[in-house]
Amino acid sequence: MTTQSNTLEGRIAIVTGAASPIGMGRSITTGLVRAGARVAMLDVNEDWLDQSANDMREIGGDDAVLPIVADVTDPESVESAVQRTINEMGGLHILVNNAGINARTGGFGARAAGSQNDFWTLPPDAWLRVISVNLSGPFLMSHAVTPHMIEQGFGRIIGVTTSMDTMWRKGGAPYGPSKAGHEALVAIMAQDLEGTGVTANVLTPGGATATNMVIPPEGATTDALIQPDAMQSPAVWIASDDASYWNGRRIIAYYWDDALPLEERLEKCSAPAAWPQLGLQAVHPDWFGRA
Repeated sequence: MTTQSNTLEGRIAIVTGAASPIGMGRSITTGLVRAGARVAMLDVNEDWLDQSANDMREIGGDDAVLPIVADVTDPESVESAVQRTINEMGGLHILVNNAGINARTGGFGARAAGSQNDFWTLPPDAWLRVISVNLSGPFLMSHAVTPHMIEQGFGRIIGVTTSMDTMWRKGGAPYGPSKAGHEALVAIMAQDLEGTGVTANVLTPGGATATNMVIPPEGATTDALIQPDAMQSPAVWIASDDASYWNGRRIIAYYWDDALPLEERLEKCSAPAAWPQLGLQAVHPDWFGRA
């Protein structure tokens, strides 16, 4: 868990999906606020947002957070939230694309939720909504903040994805494909942003996490799952000035160990985003200058 520090003093962040009382977004917000950042908390649930924002103010003071009801799937809502953040908080340096749903939390019922669903039984509305939140949302948010970040020569974009096996496991549509797309998007953004002072990286918990999106196995409790607090320390480090060289990478929060020297810590918990180490697969990669 992140302790109180001034690592991010003067920095302003947006965290999407920040309001759930047991969510990773709220936990990441907690870590950023404890590290001195001020955070615009975006969510669609106004009741949760009000409560979580009040809790953050107890940690960081009255001006620590700006709660904004916003829908990451709506370009106008996204643009408005970004402009409010810049205008009312005085800038923008960090974006955490955390907002996510699965078929169950998206309101499509238990039939669409479990790991035993076949893709052909999935309601098309469930597919479209999950893809819209989990993949289009990160694109729209990143698209909206990047010009500002490039202009100031500094920015951190952090995408919360999932484990590779979750992306392709049986019965895992639409959640798995949506997160696979998000990871690929981060890898592309990182390359496009090279040399701008803006970085794009992935942060993933490393397995089933104690949030309202995960139902523990029968007979188990949430204590058996990864706790959302695991996301705090690595999120703060990726967002910091010290991580200016860190781009196009993924960190597995479960393996982040604050007791280790940084180099050993990163060796233990990180890899390139979207697994380029698997090698180029195209028949003619040199056609695109990637021989």
